[in-house]
Amino acid sequence: MLSQAQIAEAAALFVKAHQTRKPFPELPTSCRPTNNADGYAIQDAVAAALGAQIGGYKAIAPKDGEPTRGPLYAANIKPTPARYPAAAVRPCGVEGEVAFRYMQDFPARATDYTRDEVAAGIQACAAIEVVGIRYDDHSKMNVFERLADNNFNGGFVYAEPVADWKKLDLGNIRVVLEVNGQVVVDHNGGHPTGDPLGVAVALVNMLRTGTGIKAGQYATCGTYTGLRFLNPGDVCVVRFDGLGEAQVGFVP
Repeated sequence: MLSQAQIAEAAALFVKAHQTRKPFPELPTSCRPTNNADGYAIQDAVAAALGAQIGGYKAIAPKDGEPTRGPLYAANIKPTPARYPAAAVRPCGVEGEVAFRYMQDFPARATDYTRDEVAAGIQACAAIEVVGIRYDDHSKMNVFERLADNNFNGGFVYAEPVADWKKLDLGNIRVVLEVNGQVVVDHNGGHPTGDPLGVAVALVNMLRTGTGIKAGQYATCGTYTGLRFLNPGDVCVVRFDGLGEAQVGFVP
């Protein structure tokens, strides 16, 4: 485990990168995370130093691995259509996702929340996760270094949440992704586990021993379109049948 001084050392580099919009090469070995707890501690220290309110989470729940999460800063959550300064969300990555808005609190408690409990308290929406990275070269970073950098989240764009989403087959839903008016993805399904709701449930249970989930927070639950890096000036639209569309553009 990293010490408080080491956590502060790492956090200071991320805070500077957020504030200056300039990436840095890597964390020094003296403060490099080696486990999930280190990564979360750095996330929390960065948010505290920035005074960032948490409006939701990027959640990852692989079938055969430990789930993880990264905070979505409320200031970076935008309704569609949205625009971000390209320099603020370098390298302008986009992922078309089904997201959920929690319509009620899921407070801390001793036992896991069930799938039915969570499903009864959420609404679904089309969304774009904007991937923003504070390292020069993200390909060199291991899972813990990625976790420390908010799981590489830069922003989040949402369509109006839908209350009757349960009638949709989210594992096989049709998704279309356009970049600058050109269709680059048009297929059914594509989610890593085929079960975005399961990811939203995993997030609730990750947080049930800590802060819990607050009504109004979002969970973005995994890409259907893969990760695509766009350029300043580009505009991207994602459409999910039954969930509407989300649009994001990057201002040079």
